[in-house]
Amino acid sequence: MKTRLFVLFGLYFFIIGCSQSTSPDNPDWVEELIVQYKSEPLGNPPQSIWMYNYNGQIVYYVPPQCCDQFSTLYDDDGNILGAPDGGFSGAGDGRITDFFTARTDEKLIWKDPRQ
Repeated sequence: MKTRLFVLFGLYFFIIGCSQSTSPDNPDWVEELIVQYKSEPLGNPPQSIWMYNYNGQIVYYVPPQCCDQFSTLYDDDGNILGAPDGGFSGAGDGRITDFFTARTDEKLIWKDPRQ
């Protein structure tokens, strides 16, 4: 009886975990970022990761969480390119001023499902 119960719980948690899994096509560093965000308190708005084509390369954009915080734009290797928006002025750090007009091929990679 205990063995069946253990197997059922294991199966349940496996199914739940798979339903919230992310794409196997994501770079490892993106998967690690998702794990990090899942371990943190729910943000307002909920944390999300978006993929774009920007100046001929794949980039990942993480919007600002609140108020005067910066967003983060990463290259495909996980290097930070800058903050296209957010901060006190709302204009980011000034290093990527054309991101919002030059980006294409928007794809939502992950959004925190917690409410």
